[in-house]
Amino acid sequence: MALRLASTTVFRQSNKIIASRSLSTTVDSSLDRAKSIEEYNKTLQTFANIRTCAVLRTPTSDACPKAMQACIDGGMKIVEFTLTTPNCLDHLTNFRQKYDGDVMVGCGTIMNTDDAEAAVDAGAEFIITPVMLPDVIEWCAARNIVVVPGCQTPTELVTAYRHGAPLQKLFPGVAGGHMWVKAVSSALPMLSINPTSGVDLDNAAQYLTHGAASVGLVAPLFDPVAIANEDWDQIAKNAAKLVANVKDVGAYVRK
Repeated sequence: MALRLASTTVFRQSNKIIASRSLSTTVDSSLDRAKSIEEYNKTLQTFANIRTCAVLRTPTSDACPKAMQACIDGGMKIVEFTLTTPNCLDHLTNFRQKYDGDVMVGCGTIMNTDDAEAAVDAGAEFIITPVMLPDVIEWCAARNIVVVPGCQTPTELVTAYRHGAPLQKLFPGVAGGHMWVKAVSSALPMLSINPTSGVDLDNAAQYLTHGAASVGLVAPLFDPVAIANEDWDQIAKNAAKLVANVKDVGAYVRK
């Protein structure tokens, strides 16, 4: 019994230590592009309330605004433009200006701090990286900019958290899907995991009820065939289906 109590105490103390490390980055409001704590919390609360993010990657610049407009028309409230899309930042700026305060707009495929600077200057409200990049995480954390870095393993998820990432993107998908997320989020409750591969219109709610803080969708939402055929109505229908499928899940309780 004494051993069990001691183990519990050690586990709780470890959690406190890990939590303090994740907050160790000092925010300097004098830094270029620094956000206020109110802006930071508003972004995180929007993720917690909405819980779904539309991730757009198109082969042409012309398709990008049409596909994103269809997705927003279908009801999506958090959207991500990726730097692999031609003229990505121009489109991001236009949508941020058009939907400021109604749709939250971020930028993905950020690979270094120069990319992050350009995205923030274009109007990105959050930053997404495809892999775990400590320099980008720390740059964002020092400025109260929400960053969601790509991670593949529990070790990478915790490392991203310790560097200051309040949300951790699970990418690519893992064997076990939502049950993997449940196991890891239960064992490491300080994490707020955002699966972005392996999630589709039908299983998104399963991820959200099995420990995921939020989810991101790419091809299941922006069907490549629909984009090639310029079938924007299909993309709007996909978005509407996703929104309907997760509407009863409820908000995420932030850590």
